[in-house]
Amino acid sequence: MTAWSAPPGMLNALPMASEKIVEVTDSNYKAEILESKVPVLVDFWAAWCAPCRAIAPHVDALATEYDGKMRVGKCDIDSNPGFPSQYDIRSIPTLLMFKEGKVIGQVVGAVPRARIEDLIKKAL
Repeated sequence: MTAWSAPPGMLNALPMASEKIVEVTDSNYKAEILESKVPVLVDFWAAWCAPCRAIAPHVDALATEYDGKMRVGKCDIDSNPGFPSQYDIRSIPTLLMFKEGKVIGQVVGAVPRARIEDLIKKAL
């Protein structure tokens, strides 16, 4: 049995679940994350990752709840391997909290919403 792989272009076609979430790529992460004037939560994910899909509704809800106080970005690690490799992302989902261009917190795995919210509150 072989592993399923997405048809070319399919992963890039997956929509962001919320208009409050920015797509983070290898080419825009400096402007969107490192130079952001507000804290940014980045969700490193992949379409094939079941735990990533499990936390996605929490990430989306928190993006709406904290809109204006912080930003939320999602980085598809399959389409954008450069940015995750700079931060030694080895497991997904991984959530990194950036403030003033620096990582101030990290959560790995499918965690409860309260754990993600604690990470956010650390930055505010």
